[in-house]
Amino acid sequence: MELLIIILLVFAIVYWLDSIRAKEHAIQYAKNSCKKVLLEFLDDTVSIKKVRLRRNSNGQLSIYREYQFEFSSTGAHRYSGCVRLLGQQFIDVEMEPYQFHK
Repeated sequence: MELLIIILLVFAIVYWLDSIRAKEHAIQYAKNSCKKVLLEFLDDTVSIKKVRLRRNSNGQLSIYREYQFEFSSTGAHRYSGCVRLLGQQFIDVEMEPYQFHK
């Protein structure tokens, strides 16, 4: 019984550390995506939207995560975006349509 508790504790710590790294990657991908198209990445953070187990291209189970973030094109309106990761690998960034003013 004690061994099971130790195994579960180790698993929880590894998952927590992996989640921290994944969130840091998601923040960086969101910032870079906004910067590329001259948008402002708001609040300097992302929030977890979805977590699932999915298979990667090698057929191995990996943790799939979707992170939501907000951005602005004018400073007056907030828009939503989504960063998707499989494990620590970047899949894509999706941004809702926005108005752009020079």
